[in-house]
Amino acid sequence: MGESGAELAVLALAVALDLVLGEPPAGLHPVVWMGRLLGFLEKGAPGGPAGRFLYGAFMVLLVALLFAGPAWVVLHWARAVRPPVYIMVGALFLKPCFALRALFAAVRLVEGLLAKGDLPAARRELRALVSRETALLDEAAVRAAAIESLGENTCDSFVAPTFYFLLFGLPGAVCYRVVNTADAMFGYRGAYEYLGKFAARLDDVLNFVPARLTGLLIVAAAWLLRRDAAGAWRAMWRDHRRTKSPNAGWPMAAMAGALGVELVKTGHYRLNEGAGFPAAAHGAAALHVAGVAAALWFAVAGILLLGGR
Repeated sequence: MGESGAELAVLALAVALDLVLGEPPAGLHPVVWMGRLLGFLEKGAPGGPAGRFLYGAFMVLLVALLFAGPAWVVLHWARAVRPPVYIMVGALFLKPCFALRALFAAVRLVEGLLAKGDLPAARRELRALVSRETALLDEAAVRAAAIESLGENTCDSFVAPTFYFLLFGLPGAVCYRVVNTADAMFGYRGAYEYLGKFAARLDDVLNFVPARLTGLLIVAAAWLLRRDAAGAWRAMWRDHRRTKSPNAGWPMAAMAGALGVELVKTGHYRLNEGAGFPAAAHGAAALHVAGVAAALWFAVAGILLLGGR
């Protein structure tokens, strides 16, 4: 088996592990370890904007090195043993870098609670998907937030880490996950503004291509599912600038257009403005669109790997 074939086998097995088994237990999950280490290092942050910015950069680079370095060493050893060992070890290391099944399960859980009329529980479960305050959201707003998160996290939770796996192998996927985790923990204004600024800006850079690629994949998925692909294209190009993030608006606006709904974060943005608010059927439709988009990306990744990238 050639190198490209082995890399494709690693990716395919990692995806299969994700779809069949889901996430490892928290105590064994490398991303949980990343978060704990980042949280531990945070305690040593100095005062002052410049000091906190430099320390934040140090935190991200150190954790990336501590996780990507050993992964590279173990894979180098596995490659020297036998191809099947390399494929198995590589898949076990790659799988925690993405979480497609967990993302879809979280959205389905919110939708299921809304279908039962349990809005308070749906609001609580939505916290696993979004960072905004959920306590006062009505049903349409809860559903819209879940759909927005599904669109954005199809990028962050699958397309982006596998994109960097294609470019730089397993160390690339691991480094992306470290940066994305640090951004999720510290990339906010307020107390974390300077400590998290490096992670936030680096996350913007790393997601620049994957976010736009995810938007295009959603448009393609809409076309395959005979949904409004033209609407997805128009909304993506028209509304992607409406979010504060330079990247999140691309997949979220594409999803809004594909479903023919308006997605709103009050006081922040309105995507596909003028369309109706999402109803019960739109949650399931969003999952179908995201699932086909992810499948398309897996197919594209496979072609690129077999073609030697």
